[in-house]
Amino acid sequence: MIDFSTNPSQYKHWQLSLDGPVATLAMDVQEDGGMVPGYELKLNSYDLGVDIELYDATQRLRFEHPEVKSVIMTSAKDRVFCAGANIAMLGTSSHAHKVNFCKFTNETRNGIEDSTGCSDQKYICAVNGTAAGGGYELALAADHIILVDDGSSTVSLPEVPLLAVLPGTGGLTRVVDKRHVRRDRADFFCTLNEGIKGSRAVEWDLVDELAPRSGLMEKANERALEFAKNSSRPEDAKGIELTPLNRKITDDEITYPHISAKIDRDGAVAEIMIKGPDQEPEQDADAIHAAGVNFWPLAFIREFDDFILHMRTNEITVSTWVFRTEGNADFVEVADKALLDNADNWLVREITNYMKRTFKRLDVSSRSIITLVEPGSCFTGTLMELLLAADRSFMLEGIFEGSNQAEATIRPTGMNFGPLPMCNGITRLETRFLGGGDKIEDVKAEIGNDLNAEGADVLGLVTFIPDDIDWEDEVRIAIEERASYSPDALTGMEASLRFAGPETMETKIFGRLSAWQNWIFQRPNAVGEEGALKLFGTGQKTNYDRNRV
Repeated sequence: MIDFSTNPSQYKHWQLSLDGPVATLAMDVQEDGGMVPGYELKLNSYDLGVDIELYDATQRLRFEHPEVKSVIMTSAKDRVFCAGANIAMLGTSSHAHKVNFCKFTNETRNGIEDSTGCSDQKYICAVNGTAAGGGYELALAADHIILVDDGSSTVSLPEVPLLAVLPGTGGLTRVVDKRHVRRDRADFFCTLNEGIKGSRAVEWDLVDELAPRSGLMEKANERALEFAKNSSRPEDAKGIELTPLNRKITDDEITYPHISAKIDRDGAVAEIMIKGPDQEPEQDADAIHAAGVNFWPLAFIREFDDFILHMRTNEITVSTWVFRTEGNADFVEVADKALLDNADNWLVREITNYMKRTFKRLDVSSRSIITLVEPGSCFTGTLMELLLAADRSFMLEGIFEGSNQAEATIRPTGMNFGPLPMCNGITRLETRFLGGGDKIEDVKAEIGNDLNAEGADVLGLVTFIPDDIDWEDEVRIAIEERASYSPDALTGMEASLRFAGPETMETKIFGRLSAWQNWIFQRPNAVGEEGALKLFGTGQKTNYDRNRV
């Protein structure tokens, strides 16, 4: 099992140091520290384990160190920054592992950019040696890239000429969309094995500036302090510790305090229950800070993040996720109100942004999502996002025969109207009602109100509203039908339908680049016995299928 939980005391591959408003993340990959035997992580090449540590470090810098306003990424090794994803690892990994690896790495790079855009914590990359492939893609996630000017160090994206795949962690997209490199220059750059160095790298906007080896870190610190001057992050606030999660995993069940899941392997289904707060959550900033990781929105979203990553990576045949909720809708609304009322507080801002990123992670997961709204549910505000993220939803009209529970309701809050956008930059409601006239305003008018099945159906918030007689059969048939379809076809269909509306750098990376990378990773030209990934480093010539399709 791959575990995404770690902490700085367990890091093998990164060194984290703090100096007032500036933190430094130095990459020092342990060659024999791969996740599985069979390859060596030479030249700061990386596997999923290296990225798990990087993700943990970036999360802790946001929550545990509010005083940190700038982060320098560099290498602790002499004259090498990062050789990118380890080729032997890619060559021996399953297709599913390769794709999950690329997806998580993309999300981690996007999280670095989110730190800049939403947390005012900027990243500077001090490239102290050659940065190839994923190494340069890591640098591209930063706001400012400084390349050592030593006559030999280069930046490159050599995946196309060397490996017959693409720069799978957003390299192509970031070169043109983020750094605005001219398309013709980008074409040349991405087909050049040896990369580009020095003044040409600056001229072509591949890096921002050069520095001599002796002055590289001095220049990086200078830039970091310049960025820090304009940061809104507090200087004297105390962070909160991201303590280990309370999680139990058995053969067919996963439990956390606020999430439980039962896995039906024969049906390829996970039945997931999300529990709302069991008491009224804290409402003012001081109380939220005192509660720390026990503040329900943060406690829930940390568990949900870990759950998604676990299921995506370790339960790849469980193709349908069925969500239910239970709890007090009033308590969920109080939690949402606390987030909205204290939105200018640094910690609340981090919690809300973490929720945003985790719901995005759900959106880009290649799993069918079905939501069931039953009596006792609390699909309110933040948890209503699960309803809006679903590929299909069912809400019981009326009550179950013999039950004394009140009929099911859903309740919109202000959290559904801006704080939790999708990768396309708009809310799930806006994505749902593209070109829908006054439909969003109609839903907004119901903020704080409980909507029964008929009301939710009229507003377009649920797919079907079967009654007690039809409920069991309609839900069962929908789940069984899903399991009967090709998982590949479902992945393509769902990803195409979920991201309606504007295109952003994120939707390009996940919807376009990752989809093509998924396909290319299965082609013989990359992974066949005579494919580039298999033969890399052997000296043998790749035998390509020359059909252009």
